[in-house]
Amino acid sequence: MSSSSSMDLLFTLILLASPVALAKSPPSLPAIFTFGDSIFDAGNNHFNKNCTAQADFPPYGSSFFHQPTGRFTNGRTVADFISQFIGLPLQKPFLELQMRILNGTLKCFPSNGINFASAGSGFLLDTNKVMGVTPIQTQLHQFQTLVEQNQIEKSIIQESLFLLESGSNDIFNYFLPFQTTTLSPDDYVDAMLTQVNKTIDQIYKLGARRIAIFSLGPVGCVPARALLPNAPTNKCFGKMNYPGAIAVFGAVYGITHRFQTYPARYGFTDVSNACCGGGTLGGLKQCGREGYKICNNPNEFMFWDFYHPTERTYHLMSKALWNGNKNKIRPFNLMALATNFTF
Repeated sequence: MSSSSSMDLLFTLILLASPVALAKSPPSLPAIFTFGDSIFDAGNNHFNKNCTAQADFPPYGSSFFHQPTGRFTNGRTVADFISQFIGLPLQKPFLELQMRILNGTLKCFPSNGINFASAGSGFLLDTNKVMGVTPIQTQLHQFQTLVEQNQIEKSIIQESLFLLESGSNDIFNYFLPFQTTTLSPDDYVDAMLTQVNKTIDQIYKLGARRIAIFSLGPVGCVPARALLPNAPTNKCFGKMNYPGAIAVFGAVYGITHRFQTYPARYGFTDVSNACCGGGTLGGLKQCGREGYKICNNPNEFMFWDFYHPTERTYHLMSKALWNGNKNKIRPFNLMALATNFTF
């Protein structure tokens, strides 16, 4: 599939719920199953001792959980807020649940869903492979195994919400100086789209019908761009945003772009620097590592660390995706997908 023919697939947050019809009385949504990278990771990497991409140390988690949870922000993620909007308990990371079942402290997987996301992962298998992250393909295999072993009730899968977000690490790594690839930007995106299509197909075949695919934000605007040779620090790195302009930018890009364009309207005083980090833009040192600095009020910052938004940014994004209009999410918002549709 070419990037141009896939424009509608990833240009916005896509909701796949087929076939659906408006319900007269809202059904209860039993569970959320989440796949992706650090934007969604609820702690899987913490329970993967072979993984070096970690956020299981202070001050991560300080604003809401008051302790590190493995989430790459100071509090909740979009997946957490969506769970709360629906009225579900927050989903636990798969590797934590698996460990507890194996050691006998948990009898079965919970009924409110599971978080499979792994920080640093991407749609491409080689993305951050040396860091020991869990790629999307493995995350889906973990889910598939549970379904095949009847550890997840098949009756709830069709009624559950599936959240999928990935790709930013693939894009960022394309521009790292020590990465070698012979693919052009368009071919690289096409390779990503091939994996996206396979992912959607696999989830659908396993019974999922309420699927929300989150498009990428402006990767070239994160503070970590200061790590890249010749990347500007006084504006976003336009070259980095180009590869996905046709295929992988959408609702999330538009939402965050509004935050950056009208920061005061959304209560931000800084939409460029990391609240927690070090060096230029706070993007040269990970939050919590030796020598880091932290801002006084994370709620005024769009970015928490060198790559990830603050909890407040996630909250604003979540509200836009939950009940926003078609300029923010289409063909309908997450509230409609979660509460007003039946099969």
